Amino acid sequence: MFKTLFSRMLGAYLSSAVAVILLLGLASGTIIRNHYISTAKRSLSREVDEIALIVSDEYLDSNKRDVAKEKILAIVRQFDALLQIDFFDASLGIRSFYDYQTGAKWRVCVELDISELTEKTDGADKLEAYYADLLADYVGIRTLTIKKPLVSENGEYGTIMLSYDMSDDYSALSELYFDIFLSALGAVLITAAITYIITKRITKPVSHMTDVVNAISHGDLEARVRVVQSDELGILGKSFNDMADKVSGLDRARREFVANVSHELRSPLTSMRGFIEAMEEGVIPPEEHNKYLNVVLDENRRMSGIVNDLLDMARIESGQYKIAPTAFDVCELVTGSLLTFESRIESAGIEVDIRLPSAPLFVSADRDRIDQVLHNLIDNAIKFTPEGSGLIGVSVVSDKQKAHITVRNSGSTLSDEDIPRLFDRFYKAEKAHTYTGTSGTGLGLSIVKLILDQHGEDISVSSENGITSFTFTLKRTAAPKKA
Repeated sequence: MFKTLFSRMLGAYLSSAVAVILLLGLASGTIIRNHYISTAKRSLSREVDEIALIVSDEYLDSNKRDVAKEKILAIVRQFDALLQIDFFDASLGIRSFYDYQTGAKWRVCVELDISELTEKTDGADKLEAYYADLLADYVGIRTLTIKKPLVSENGEYGTIMLSYDMSDDYSALSELYFDIFLSALGAVLITAAITYIITKRITKPVSHMTDVVNAISHGDLEARVRVVQSDELGILGKSFNDMADKVSGLDRARREFVANVSHELRSPLTSMRGFIEAMEEGVIPPEEHNKYLNVVLDENRRMSGIVNDLLDMARIESGQYKIAPTAFDVCELVTGSLLTFESRIESAGIEVDIRLPSAPLFVSADRDRIDQVLHNLIDNAIKFTPEGSGLIGVSVVSDKQKAHITVRNSGSTLSDEDIPRLFDRFYKAEKAHTYTGTSGTGLGLSIVKLILDQHGEDISVSSENGITSFTFTLKRTAAPKKA
């Protein structure tokens, strides 16, 4: 029944509202009932005090007794009540007063010893006591009885009891209870309608998000949440849209990645197959086989390089390459990396500009991974430097916390459109995904970025006036202690 968020919220809000309304109704009814009874008690107390004064001043005087009786009957007639006075003086005995014309209901109580009844109930030992429905079984109506002692200067000389017909009061209370019930029922209905509207408005964005999630899970990556609120749900909707944009971007990147890998691997495979079939069919004469076998071997090396780069990227992203930071001299590592490219640099006629600090500069990083970064950056610089007139440069500078390593080369200036995408997989600034003498796999810079991200370091690119520079940072550290 309560399987949805809407039904649970509606049930919770509505039950809470109904409970509050019922409690308020019960509390209101109790307060009003207590007010009615308290008012009746105060009135009876005043009348009993007045009757007690009449009894002590006039009724005990035989000459004034008739007048006192008329006064007492007037009070009793006004309240349609039953008055009983129990004198300790046997000559006076028990006297009962009620309206003989309209108070026939009290006639059966005249012979009752009310004092004996009150002594069996709570409050019998109090100077002033009230008894609810003391005579209800005898007169068939709801009553309220007050009992007070008659006291003079010589002490207590009797007891006065006044019983009041509460039928009209309880009838009025019943009508009032019914009115409260109708009001509470109306309030519940209004509350239910308002609660339904509010709950529907609160849960509607959640339901919409659920529909969008289902749409995305079924392949509609362009589905987005409509954000019309600025509250927490609105913030959640914006966050969800941001996540959906990233998922959509990742999906596009995945498709582009698969297409690029397929293209990069298909090109050398097609080339190798074409040359091998040509040699097999005799299209290429035997004396030229060695020449084309070298071409096939170059294509094979290129394909092997792509596969190795892909494996490196997969291992880095999956966390298989755990970095092991050590302290080493970055200037020494730069020099060693440059020496591995000495023959290529000389054969291409490229000038080299090296700017290193005079003293060793120690950094904390994984030496092998940083060596791979330098190797990829220098290799990239050599590929895109014009032969015979080009220049590559490597410089190392530092501040108090970081070492800044820059690899730069002369050549064409990169566009502002190319620079942000240089670290994307298979992206090539020359826009042609075909192998040339200056073309790479498009994975070297992506590997550089992954390795530096693992180290928590940054890399930046600038290209102005034909000079393109890659600068990355490493954390400085103290020189290691010698063994």
